[in-house]
Order: sequence, then C-alpha cells, then structure tokens
Amino acid sequence: MKKTFRSRIITEGVERSPNRAMLRAVGFSDGDFDKPIVGIANAYNTITPCNMGLNTLALRAEEAVRQSGGMPQMFGTITISDGISMGTEGMKFSLVSREVIADSIETVVNAQSMDGVIAIGGCDKNMPGALIAMGRLNIPSIFVYGGTIKPGHLGDQDLTIVSSFEAVGAYSAGRMDETTLLEIERHACPGAGSCGGMYTANTMSAAIEAMGMSLPYTSTMAAEDLEKAESTARSATVLVNAVLKDIRPRQILTRKAFENAITVVMAIGGSTNAVLHLLAIARSVDVPLTIDDFETIRRKVPVLCNLKPSGEYVATQLHAVGGIPLVMRMLLDKGLLHADALTITGETVGDILKNVSSHPPANQDVVRPFNNPVYRDGHLAILKGNLAPEGSVAKISGIKKRSIKGPARVFDSEEDCMNAILARSIRPGDIVVIRYEGPKGGPGMREMLAPTSALIGEGLGDSVGLITDGRFSGGTYGLVVGHVAPEAAAGGPIALIQEGDIIRIDADRNLIEHEVGDSEMKRRRALWKEPSPRYTKGVMAKYRLLVKSASEGAVTD
Repeated sequence: MKKTFRSRIITEGVERSPNRAMLRAVGFSDGDFDKPIVGIANAYNTITPCNMGLNTLALRAEEAVRQSGGMPQMFGTITISDGISMGTEGMKFSLVSREVIADSIETVVNAQSMDGVIAIGGCDKNMPGALIAMGRLNIPSIFVYGGTIKPGHLGDQDLTIVSSFEAVGAYSAGRMDETTLLEIERHACPGAGSCGGMYTANTMSAAIEAMGMSLPYTSTMAAEDLEKAESTARSATVLVNAVLKDIRPRQILTRKAFENAITVVMAIGGSTNAVLHLLAIARSVDVPLTIDDFETIRRKVPVLCNLKPSGEYVATQLHAVGGIPLVMRMLLDKGLLHADALTITGETVGDILKNVSSHPPANQDVVRPFNNPVYRDGHLAILKGNLAPEGSVAKISGIKKRSIKGPARVFDSEEDCMNAILARSIRPGDIVVIRYEGPKGGPGMREMLAPTSALIGEGLGDSVGLITDGRFSGGTYGLVVGHVAPEAAAGGPIALIQEGDIIRIDADRNLIEHEVGDSEMKRRRALWKEPSPRYTKGVMAKYRLLVKSASEGAVTD
C-alpha cells in the first residue's frame, strides 16, 4: 500500500537514507516511513481574534492524524486581519494574502511530497486561499474552520465588529455620544473567532461545507466551544481515510458542488466576496463558472436566514437551530441542491442530509420556512450596463429601494470618500463613486466597509448609492455595487465618470449605467491616461502585473 503514497519519493529506497535521517529528527521512527504523510497548514497567529485559537485545533488534528495511521507534519501559513486593516493602506494586502496563502500551501505540500493536507484557518482569505491550493494540488484535502466569534453585548443589544464601524458614522453625525461609541468598541469582540454575522468568513466556511470539503455543522460552530476542537479531530480522521481511499478535491469540487455552494450562499444571505472567491476556486479545478451563474441561481433561491448584517442574528444562533445542514435539507427538498455531489467523507450530499430535519424549528426567526422567506429571491445580484460591461455585484438585502438615480460624487480613493462622508458633504440622492481601488488599481481591491458603515451610521443607507471597482466587506449592506469591471485602472468606463454625471442603479433590471453620450465618452477616453502604479517593487507590484479582472475572480493564475 505504501507505493500509492506520494511520500515514497522522499522515504523509499537506500538512496533516501539522508531524507529519512531528516525525518527521524522531527519524530519519525522505523515504522512511520510506511505511513501517509499528512500536512497540517496552520494559520495560527495572534494578529487577529479570528486565528488566535487555531494552534489548539492544529495540535488536536496532529494527534488525530497520528492515531488514525498517518504521520502529521505541521507548517505555518499567513493571515492578515481584514477588520484591523480596514480603512487603511494595509487593507490593499487583504486580497493579495489569498494568493500568498494558496501559493504557500501549494509550495510546502509539493516540496515535501505530502499525501494529504488539512488546512486550518479563520480570517476571510484563509478559506479561499486554502481551497485554491487544494484545487491545484488535487491530493486528499479537508478544511477546518477555526470557528465564529460569539456576539458581544451592550445591554440587550447583540454586537459584532460592524457595530463599531457603524457607531463611527453615528458619532460623526451627532447621533451617538463618545461614551456610547467607546462602550460599543469595548464590547463588540468578546474573544476568539471570526466576525460573527454572515460576513465573509462565515459565508465562505458555509460554502466550503456545502461543497463537501469540510464536515457537516462545522461552519457555524463557535471558536471557543469544545465541539470545535472535537470536530477538528474528526476532520483529521476523515482526511486520513480519504488518503487511503484516494478521494481527491477534483472529484468533489465539480460544477454541481459549486452550484450547491452558490445556492447556500443565496439562502443564508452571504457576502458579495463569495462571488469573487468561488470564481477563483472554480478556476483552480478547471470548472467553468461565470458571474452570470450567480444571477441564474439567485432568481431561484430565496433568502431563508435572518442574519446580520442586514438581518438580526449571528452565526452561533444559526448553529443553535440546525446550522448549514438544516438550510441544505430545506433546499434539497425543494429540488434546489444536487444530492449526488460527493463529499470528503465519501458520502454524497444526499447521504449526509437524509436524517436532517427539513423544517426549521418552531418559535424562532433565524431560519424562515419557504412560505415566509426573508426575501423571495437571492440577494447577490449581477448588474451590467454601460458602466460595467463585464459585470458588477450588488448586495440588495436590507434595502428599502432597489433602484436609485442621481448625480455622481467621484473619489479616486477610499480615503477621499471617507473624508467627504465624515465632513457630511454627501447628500441624499447622491451616487458615490470610489474608483482606482480595483485589483490592479488599488492594487488589491480594498473592501469599503468604513465608507458604507459611515453612511449607514449617518442615516444615509437608504438614500445614497455607492459603486466601486473595489470590494465590500461581508458586513456591508445598503444599495451598494462592487466589483465594477473593467476597473478604472484598466480604462473601464468608471474611470471616465465625472462629478455630477447621472448614474442609475436598478437591481430589478440588473442594470448599472451612466447617462453620458457616446461622443462625450469617446472624448474623455482620448484624454484618459493610465495612472502610474502605486507600488513598483515587492508583492503588490507582482500582484498588479499578474491579477485578472474581478469578473474572473481576481486570480493570478
């Protein structure tokens, strides 16, 4: 059996004695060279609460791999904190970190000829970065989510990190005093775990569970609860079994798996970033997926979960009423999921869900029945038009108006826009345009949580539109449109918009357009010059040269 393992390349034969000598130094004994080598990609750090509990999980996985007949080899990979870097120059490195994570896992696993890999991550880019690496490697793999943070509390109010961002806007508008602002800051993040609403981390963990690359129920567990550590040990055991049975990511990450993931993302009210990341993961396994597929599925799937940022509850409350398996079983019973899609356990989605209730519990409002959804169709709309010929992504949950028309307020950076908002120079009816923040232009496609939260805090969330070639945090809501492509730095139409131009956003018609004549746009284009790159050396300069459009997932392959 040992000849089926990739690790034989470094352990088999007399000529491999030096290789084995090195492995003996890290704990291998004579009998261990016949065992599969399992990598544990550990994103532990103390940079962010999302990841500070991961080392405990990695040690549990290490022990379980060994008990299951594998030989664990642990290595580190990076993370940055989106929440801490939000609104700063550092946020430009967030999406870049997805590629660094993928590259680092791929590099170590291939260099050490590992037979399988467990990736353990927490903050937003850990999940897609790990899945991209797994797709490229195509060896037995499983993802372990570090878990969600529990909600903070101030009086009877549940808090998340977004509460703090919105408080800044409320304070600047004179709607909140400084004492309350500081109390929200002090209580918003009570401990370890990723941001608690259905923001990007919880959205992507749910999508990975739906695709079968992590175990059922694990995407909504709290980081600090015992069941998270126990599920990590089970994940390690499942992974060793997958190595022995040769169950690989490309058998799991099929077109059906991606359709299941998109369906679940729509039903739970997930982050706009799911569009970007699922496109990138699909590319890593050569599954044809486009942004138009999200629109097709959106029209068939209602939003069933009443979760923050636009709803009332957090991920731990979804877990308490049945988690992602409940939502999936409800969707399956309506014919909206592919039951025959394979999972890392070797079972199909249908097998896993057969004993799960198909009805949400009574006397709760976290998960709604189909006859009383939060919204009748999905919340992530793909908009196109003369302002975004390649497409854009609008999150239309939690808004009173699904269309708006007004004059453009144009800013060439997030900072310029934020200054204008805090100076209270944005008025109801305005369409805020933040450009040169795309994958190449930023570079790095920053999230615009600070401006959108400030607008909501000032009471303008329902009366102001916002469009950008950058991204939005999973915590964003309002009439906002991101991922506008082509981006400004590539000469997209958003680069040619001027202050006062009339812009229309119409989610019902999937339309984003400007009312500027063709001849005038032609004149402006003749005058436009590509701006000088903001970075000329290092990781950002390399990223700028490689990265593709947001409409293709902002991939670097």
